[in-house]
Amino acid sequence: MHLSSLPSPYGIGSMGEPARRFADFLSQAGQAYWQLLPICPTSYGDSPYQTFSSYAGNPYFIDLEELERAGYLKWEEYGTTDWGSTPDRIHYGALYEKRYPVLRKAAARFRENPPSDYAGFCQENAGWLEDYALFMALKDAHGGTPWHMWEPELRNRKPEALAAVRESRSGDIEFWKICQYLFFAQWKALRSYVNERGIRIIGDLPIYTALDSVDVWAHPEQFQLDENRMPREVSGCPPDGFSADGQLWGNPLFDWDFMDRDGYSWWIDRIGYLCRVYDVLRIDHFRGFDSYYAIPYGRPDARVGRWREGPGMRLFRAVEEKIGRQPIIAEDLGYMTDSVRRLLADSGFPGMRVLEFAFDSRDGSSTAYLPHNYVRHCVAYTGTHDNDTILGWMSSADLADVSHAVEYLRLSKEEGYHWGMMRALWGSTADLTIVQAQDLLGLGSWARMNTPGTVGNNWMWRAGEGSFSEKLAARLRHEMKLYERLRK
Repeated sequence: MHLSSLPSPYGIGSMGEPARRFADFLSQAGQAYWQLLPICPTSYGDSPYQTFSSYAGNPYFIDLEELERAGYLKWEEYGTTDWGSTPDRIHYGALYEKRYPVLRKAAARFRENPPSDYAGFCQENAGWLEDYALFMALKDAHGGTPWHMWEPELRNRKPEALAAVRESRSGDIEFWKICQYLFFAQWKALRSYVNERGIRIIGDLPIYTALDSVDVWAHPEQFQLDENRMPREVSGCPPDGFSADGQLWGNPLFDWDFMDRDGYSWWIDRIGYLCRVYDVLRIDHFRGFDSYYAIPYGRPDARVGRWREGPGMRLFRAVEEKIGRQPIIAEDLGYMTDSVRRLLADSGFPGMRVLEFAFDSRDGSSTAYLPHNYVRHCVAYTGTHDNDTILGWMSSADLADVSHAVEYLRLSKEEGYHWGMMRALWGSTADLTIVQAQDLLGLGSWARMNTPGTVGNNWMWRAGEGSFSEKLAARLRHEMKLYERLRK
């Protein structure tokens, strides 16, 4: 359940009362973990996997009522705003147009009497915050244009040009710093609230960064770029049973040779930082560290590409040497090879098992995803944010696949197919099981979070007010007790 999907009257979920109510539900239901999508600011396509920064928090998640209680906002400045949202969908266009003017009002009052720890926050996070605030101020000054379309002296970070911007746009730069202070102040409070109820937060680390990000603009040496700082090749996945054209993600690829010579400092900093933000870290597209699919820049799809060697265990040994062993989950899905399996085994991280993959013949169903074949050292899911909901899958999959699932899992309409599939996970040997909120609620395809390879209708789902009821919590708690998964 992502923060964006929480019920809220202000267009999108937030870290205030909506998040605390959901944490209370999880506690009542005997749950021990809450998994989120990346919490970074979204860019083109509104995907949390295409962000302006690997470090910053998404200002959309700042709770406006909390800002009012702190004296930074007045009700009439946000409470009567039309956020363009129906209760079950997010309208990102309305948020983009209306949220930042409200936050600027809050920031103006914040400046009048900043909290005593504000300067310390800025200093502690200067390694990423200074570049991020400057980057966002420059994007404002250029009407949102990507950095690689700015003037050459700014695109190439000429010191005199950056110094001039820091002076001329100091107020705008300060605004973006204040937004991050407000975000992480609320995040710290929410995480404490969740942890006090015996729940750990699982966060997500996307393997790649967006081209239009401060990560690439500030650290071009870390990426495979040409003399004009544009990608030579970009990320994606080859064609499979779900997509004849493959998936063209379009992210610039890492210069692993440079990173190796540099001791993987960029990754050490990134992983270390996120391990402090979350309780457990899931690394997305883990197989990309073994080998990654490279698509020539400018191609319209992912049909043409090549597999190239990644850093493998050299990276993870360097990380562990610097920051120690961390609680990490490896998303080991996609095209698997013996070398990927060896990397997972050598890392010691638990991998993932996705129940829908056990029955979906479109990409070659795998018996490894059948519950009776699970190893203990794994995290089992009904589906991920890239999958259809259980009921959506049951209504759209091949009839033979559905029949296989019904027979194997002994599913019944009376109980509900979604409850039967969730029980299959809870009854397995997997150390940890995760179910999507949409599956817990028994929702269809309309509630799907993301359809890979598509843009324009993703990341929008929101739960309705009152969805996570005491009755549902009691039923879920009963199942946890039955399968000996009740939070200790």
